[in-house]
Order: sequence, then C-alpha cells, then structure tokens
Amino acid sequence: MLVIIGYVVVLACVFGGYALAGGHLGGLFQPIELLMIGGGALGAFFVGNTMKSAKATLKGLPQVFKGSKYNKETYMELMAFLYEILGKVRKEGLMSIESDIENPEESPIFSKYPQVLADHHVVEFICDYLRIMVSGNLNAMEIENLMDIEIETHHHEALVPAHAIAKLGDGMPAFGIVAAVMGVVHTMESVGIPPAELGILIAHALVGTFLGILLAYGFVGPLASTLEQKAEEGTKMFQTIRVTLLANLNGYAPAMAVEFGRKVLNSTERPAFAELEEHVKQKR
Repeated sequence: MLVIIGYVVVLACVFGGYALAGGHLGGLFQPIELLMIGGGALGAFFVGNTMKSAKATLKGLPQVFKGSKYNKETYMELMAFLYEILGKVRKEGLMSIESDIENPEESPIFSKYPQVLADHHVVEFICDYLRIMVSGNLNAMEIENLMDIEIETHHHEALVPAHAIAKLGDGMPAFGIVAAVMGVVHTMESVGIPPAELGILIAHALVGTFLGILLAYGFVGPLASTLEQKAEEGTKMFQTIRVTLLANLNGYAPAMAVEFGRKVLNSTERPAFAELEEHVKQKR
C-alpha cells in the first residue's frame, strides 16, 4: 500500500509542479521514449541475470505491494511455539518430538500455530535443527556454525531480487540518455524545418533524459530498497529461532531460551516480557 501511495506522491509532485509552472503535460507523453527506455532496460535485465535470478525477481516483485507478514503477532506465535515444543523436550525428552518434526503438518503442536506452519522455510529450519538435536551427533558450537552458514545462504538468496532491481534502476538514466541522443539525431535530420517545429523535436528528445531519471529514482530504485528491507525481515525470523534453540541447547529452560529469542527482535516488533508470557499461557 505504501508503494502505491509513494508512486502517487511522486507523480503528483513532479507532474503537478511542472503543470503549475506553466508546462504542457501533453509534451511529456512520449510513448516511443518509454519504449526505448523500458525495453532497453528490460533486455539488459535478462542479459545481466541468470534464469534463476530473473524468476526470483519476478516472483518477489508482487511482495512489495503487500504489507509485511512479520509483525509482533507473528513473532509472538513463533516464540509461543518454541516454548511449547522445547517444554515438551524438557519434560519428556528429545525423542518425544520425533513424530512432530518428521510430520509437522500432522503434529498437534504445529497445528496450534498456523502462522508458523504456513511458512515452509521456517518449518524446515526448525525441524532440521531439532532433528540434529535429537540425533545428538553435534555439539552446540557445531550447530551454531551450521546455523550461521544456512542463515547467511538464505539471506544471500533473499537479496537476489533487490540487487537485480537495483542494477536495473542504475541503468535507467543511461537508457534515458540513449533515448535523448536518438531524439537529437532525429532533430538534426530535420534541421531545415521551421524553428517552432525544431524546438518541439528538441523538447521531445530531452524528455528521454527526464523519463530515465524519473523511472530510476522515483520508481525502480525504491523497489530495490523495499525488497532489501523485506529480506532483512525474513532473516530476523531465523535469527530468533537460532538464538532460542542454542540457548536451550546450552542448558537454559524454555522460558529463558524464549527470552533470549525475544531480545533478538527489533524494538518495533518485540513484545514486552509480560505480554509474551501472557500470550504463551493462553496458547498452552
């Protein structure tokens, strides 16, 4: 929603200001210039990215128009889930959760937390490391190193769309210059026409530079920033799980392990201690 509002503000201020200054909006409507800038940038995008990166970018773009799914309620549900499953481990032993982690869709614990179960990346991450803990073949330090590597890999993959869109935006002004130069060439070919008509051709050529810069910094560039922020939000989920599981592995009780995880969260999403405690009690 904020993306759409931002786009409306950009268009209203730029074109509205131009109109208030006495400019004629019709002169800025140059579909051929848009074709050269947009088509050239799109072609360069496919040249500069692998098929995997291109697919990830096209898949990730719709997410910028949706609100964040990582809010306080999501994290509270995650930590309530971790508290319950770690509590089961503490009371009944690691082997008691084997059926839960092998078939999370059929687990009575997982089913109580639909937001956790809906994120297959989070479910896979939790189940994989609980499975490693059940096997007992790795110590806490080895598991921590493995978690760090996996989180770094996940974060790198999540940033691919942001980097691809950022490079696309960086190229927009250059394609605007290309369109402007093409317009100048066309103008020079028509140098014998009356000055009034020649001025119109020059104005049309300059629109290419304007559109390239506007698209780069008003539309495409901000998308890259939004995608990067969403990738950071997704990584925070894994960091919370990592800290909580490692605290439990190092001997802390579930309540204290969850408190470790709570401290990882950003202040805007972090619930208060009493708030989280009350939520956990309600879920139980």
